Amino acid sequence: MLGLGLTGCQADIDAPGASTGTANFSRYIAVGNSLTAGYGDNGLYLDGQVNSYPSMLAQQFAAAGGGSFTQPLFTTAQSNGSGYLRLAGFTATGAPITAAVATNLAVRTTTPQTLYTKYTDAINNLGVPGIKLADIQTPGYGSVQGNPFFERITPDNTPTQTYFQRIKAEAATATFFSCWLGNNDVLGYATAGGAVASSSITRTDTFNLKAVRIINALTSTGAKGVVSNIPDVTGIPFFTTVGPSARASFAAANVPTAAPFVYTTGVLAPGAANTRVTTATLGDIRAAGVGTLLLTLTSSPYIGLYGQPTGRYWRDFYRQATGSAPTGPVFGGFLTALGVDTTRAFGQSTLNPFPSTLVLDATEQAAVAAATTAFNSSLQAAATAKGLAYFDANSFFRGIASGTSVYNSVNNSASFITGNLFSLDGVHPTPRGYALVANGIIRAINTTYGSTIQPVNPTNYRGVLFP
Repeated sequence: MLGLGLTGCQADIDAPGASTGTANFSRYIAVGNSLTAGYGDNGLYLDGQVNSYPSMLAQQFAAAGGGSFTQPLFTTAQSNGSGYLRLAGFTATGAPITAAVATNLAVRTTTPQTLYTKYTDAINNLGVPGIKLADIQTPGYGSVQGNPFFERITPDNTPTQTYFQRIKAEAATATFFSCWLGNNDVLGYATAGGAVASSSITRTDTFNLKAVRIINALTSTGAKGVVSNIPDVTGIPFFTTVGPSARASFAAANVPTAAPFVYTTGVLAPGAANTRVTTATLGDIRAAGVGTLLLTLTSSPYIGLYGQPTGRYWRDFYRQATGSAPTGPVFGGFLTALGVDTTRAFGQSTLNPFPSTLVLDATEQAAVAAATTAFNSSLQAAATAKGLAYFDANSFFRGIASGTSVYNSVNNSASFITGNLFSLDGVHPTPRGYALVANGIIRAINTTYGSTIQPVNPTNYRGVLFP
């Protein structure tokens, strides 16, 4: 799949000029979440915005009569936006070292939450990091108590405007759109190991209703467009990196695969006892396609503590939950309520289990798979009903996960950092990854509307930046 995608990007001096077919690209708007905004490396910043896939599409549309395309870009002085991760180096064993970029931010206040420098001019890229399809009609979502990325682009005089209302207004004059919503309706549950109550999977009936509503709004004035579906999140580096590395480390240390691996699943909350404490084996951690347990990328600092009497994770969890230092009797009570004894071997004792936030077990993976299938059926049905182009991002990313392709002597794969296609958060693409996404969308558009929009050259865009 990836090889086919890259082959389609090869320069061809006999390629036809760009034509519209039955589409009209004169006013293109992009609707979506972090993927649409150009998010990467665990943040939204200027370089990512400039290299968003909608920006790439708009550049290609321009050759076929496409108009201007405005994004809510951070200024050069505040180019680091929300902040992000950079690659600072590697350990002696080759493990990556990341560092937070915390200068030249676009933060205007941290009260009542972190809010960013406003951008209220007219825009075409309406990508909002963090938004679920379930959120599109939530009142106050653009207020100072709502999503800070939507608040940034919401005019101060309409703080209760919903995302749906904003899109409906923008759609009134749009001639073409891309819509990539729904990822966060399952992603948040998965990346939190199914352990965070506020990140539950969206109900299927709610998803169906909102999918139809947003597509109806976007096509209400006759605009054509492309709808993208939801990739299988369990195939991204966030879930495929730590497990194989840990298994290799255990093997090198002669730790048997039959050694116990004790973990907890279900919601993990302060003051509540760990539930569903389960004893598996190290051999159950997935590596090379074998094993039922997926370890998250966020488990990287903790898996090496396996078998040690440590409370490092629980101290970090306490800091995050309370904002206080993990000391004294209050912290002791916190551990008691969880049923944790940090003098026991971490990940080997039922009294000091590996936490559910860092593990996605078979039951949770099945829930993710079922939701992804149901949500994609809804998206495809909504797109088909309106005769829209449909980009099967699920198949596309599955193809990326299953192989490596070479383009202009450069290897591209789903490998973390070295694969060029996924950023340092293990979830979002790099600019080169977004270029491949843009080409997949272009193929879907050309197939549906008979247009001849030309692909972008992925090697013009970077992978992970090395120090």
